[in-house]
Amino acid sequence: MNTTTKLSGFALGLAAVFGTAYGVGHLAGPVAPPAATPHDPTDGDHGDGGHGDAGHTAAATDHLPGGLLVSDRGYTLQPVSAPVGEFAFRITGPDGRPVTRYDVAHDKRMHLIVARRDLSGFRHVHPELAADGTWRVASPLVGAGTWRAFADFTPTGGVPLTLGVDVTVPGTLADRPLPAPATSTTVDGYTVTLGGTPQPGRTSQLTLTVSRDGRPVTDLQPYLGAYGHLVALRQGDLAYLHVHPEGAPGDGRTAAGPAVTFSAEVPSAGTYRLYLDFRHDDAVHTAEFTVVAGDPGTPATGAPAPTTTPTPEADHGTPGHGHN
Repeated sequence: MNTTTKLSGFALGLAAVFGTAYGVGHLAGPVAPPAATPHDPTDGDHGDGGHGDAGHTAAATDHLPGGLLVSDRGYTLQPVSAPVGEFAFRITGPDGRPVTRYDVAHDKRMHLIVARRDLSGFRHVHPELAADGTWRVASPLVGAGTWRAFADFTPTGGVPLTLGVDVTVPGTLADRPLPAPATSTTVDGYTVTLGGTPQPGRTSQLTLTVSRDGRPVTDLQPYLGAYGHLVALRQGDLAYLHVHPEGAPGDGRTAAGPAVTFSAEVPSAGTYRLYLDFRHDDAVHTAEFTVVAGDPGTPATGAPAPTTTPTPEADHGTPGHGHN
């Protein structure tokens, strides 16, 4: 039975909540994140997106799934105040200054993914970068609850990173149980079927097959450089897995549907939520699945979820919407 919780608006708009213990340790115990390496001024100015000197912290975090840290390799995700209906944040570099140079990955310089902590809400949007290093987008936080915001990016001169932070939307929240595992789901009149099962600690193939009105969809449109974009989140700590598709549009061998295949490696046994974005008839649709990897009763073998460091609250205004 669902329970109802009142989320208080301690500050106007949204409050960025760092260090939240919700779900952390459900699959693995918390650990403290490694300290960033102090920046040596003689190494040059990296405030425009350079990688800085964070080499010996990399080995300490390479084993962690994405999204569990608010800071990694000297880079930090910082929500900032924004007008009502907008979400804004910055990435600061090893020298403490906002990063302004990013590489393009999957057709974009920044992917912002948000998911409610109970995994009942999910949005994938693409903010715009201002000259001062601030990313802005119509707020994708649609409804009360504690959300995890993931910034997925590659700073120029650095390595791909996914940083995460909790953000609370005040209001009355009705807890929603995670849907049971299934191999088929429907969205916007499409039926998507899942083939394959993720296996902890090793690469598995997952094939998503799209149909509409009982007919295979064979004219999927490219979206973010592929015929599908898949994100997996681990229940509990929301470890983030950006799963890579096999093949690419225009490579002469990858068909435009109905099947899109991904190589996935989950870090531990447990329950995961999969989100497939695909584009057809000039619209993006998101199909969602619950899957179980390994024996969920087995102790986690994946990396532990770290504790993050509190930072000042940020006011983001009223949630908006948009799948950009």
